[in-house]
Amino acid sequence: FYLTGTRLAPKEKLDIPVLFMPDTMKMYEAVVVIHVMRENGENWPYEDSAEFSKDLKSSVTVAENGGIQGIVWVYPVHGIPEAPQQKLVPAVVRCRARQRVERRVEVLLTGVVPGANAMPATRNSAMVNTNKPANVQEEVQVTDGFSTTVEFLYELQYQSNEIKSQLGALVGMHLMQRERDKESGIVTLVFNIVFAPNKPMRNEATLVVQCTTGGIWKFPMLFIATEPEVDDVINIEAVGLNKESIVGFKLTSQTR
Repeated sequence: FYLTGTRLAPKEKLDIPVLFMPDTMKMYEAVVVIHVMRENGENWPYEDSAEFSKDLKSSVTVAENGGIQGIVWVYPVHGIPEAPQQKLVPAVVRCRARQRVERRVEVLLTGVVPGANAMPATRNSAMVNTNKPANVQEEVQVTDGFSTTVEFLYELQYQSNEIKSQLGALVGMHLMQRERDKESGIVTLVFNIVFAPNKPMRNEATLVVQCTTGGIWKFPMLFIATEPEVDDVINIEAVGLNKESIVGFKLTSQTR
């Protein structure tokens, strides 16, 4: 759209509205161009107008008399659509502390192909094997029968740096399977999640998948670590009334 005839006083601010209403899950690009001129039609004097630098020449309009007739600002805008998050049930990964569990998480990326349904969905089932940190982005390629390759990046995001420090080394994620339905265009990604907690906890995370052509899908996850199993039972037999009974046992530290 064009916004003309807007007057600005010295030091005044101008808010420029930008409306984004995507109809497909792809990135849209545009530029916001602002051209300012003096209200009285006069030029800004500039002594070295003949020796404008290359960058300055692209942002000013020079008049015949050597003054500056107008100044132009160009701001690129990238519109990245995000799939609407309905009330999705989190994929729950539950494990006892000091144990290790593997779970399979399947996510559906709808709306990848123009015209496909734009509502996301997620399912949870079982099995895995990985040692990769959960916060490292990786690239995924999905190819349909027409040799059209769609690339994705994925990562686990946490609500805070504190939660990230707690879960980062305890959760591993690895992509095991990817496929694309030719008719609907829905892309299915199957991840294997490894969870090896060292103490009881309950933390949330978000599996974020981004298409390199634009479009973001987010799926909630919940990691629950329950109380660990009892290591052993210590029995102390009394040797008599008002007499101390002592039993010794060894503790082994898991770290230095």
